[in-house]
Amino acid sequence: MNKRQLLQTTLALGLAFAAPLAAVAQDKTSIKIGVTAGPHAQIFEKVKAVADKQGLKIQIVEFGDYIQPNAALAAGDLDANSYQHLPYLDAQVKDRGYKLVRVADTVNFPIGLYSKKVKNLADLPQGAKFGIPNDPTNGGRVLLLLQAQGLIKLKENAGLKATPLDVVSNPKKLRFVELDAAQLPRSLDDLDASAINTNFAISAGLNPKTDSIAQESAKNPYVNILVVRESEKAQPWVGKLIKAYQSPEVRQFIETQFKGAVVPAF
Repeated sequence: MNKRQLLQTTLALGLAFAAPLAAVAQDKTSIKIGVTAGPHAQIFEKVKAVADKQGLKIQIVEFGDYIQPNAALAAGDLDANSYQHLPYLDAQVKDRGYKLVRVADTVNFPIGLYSKKVKNLADLPQGAKFGIPNDPTNGGRVLLLLQAQGLIKLKENAGLKATPLDVVSNPKKLRFVELDAAQLPRSLDDLDASAINTNFAISAGLNPKTDSIAQESAKNPYVNILVVRESEKAQPWVGKLIKAYQSPEVRQFIETQFKGAVVPAF
């Protein structure tokens, strides 16, 4: 074998081993998970303890809004996130081009309606100011809940992304105030009523079971999910993360800690 043939053989062998080695290198033993503050962060503290026993170290990174966790994951600053439902992820992927995918279901947070001024929805005055999240999926979710409660009627084809422009009947002439979901608990004093996502409600000291004046059914399309970059969905660490989250220990923690305000979806 001459030198040229030897070089070609060596190069071929190197390439043959490169792919398996790269795959092994991605089987991480330490990962960063993005969560929103409140229940998601609390649940992941338990997930972290379970995963640690399986040899997977988790660093939890908390965020105060719904925008940054996907941006950070897409940029490679996180390995996964746990805070959103599938309709929200689908909207983000479509609008921002993120290469992110759902790998598992986690929990469901039935959204609640809250007020410091009335005890039930029927008591809302004419022209009441009603707070709703300003992102399309959660805003539409609230409008569908208000329709189910008989306060408004939407266009037949409005779907999950309904907006106030899709309201065709509004007997109480509710005035919708669209705010970032994280701002809604702090704005409750200035509104007649507001929808508040359960994770932010709990963080603000509200009990969804006793403080809400109406609540979404737990059987809805808004199950929360674990999300990773599409390129990493088949990596072994992803399976370990799912196993840790969907463990009996984590289920028991959710059921004991949140007493029905947060529902396991696995």
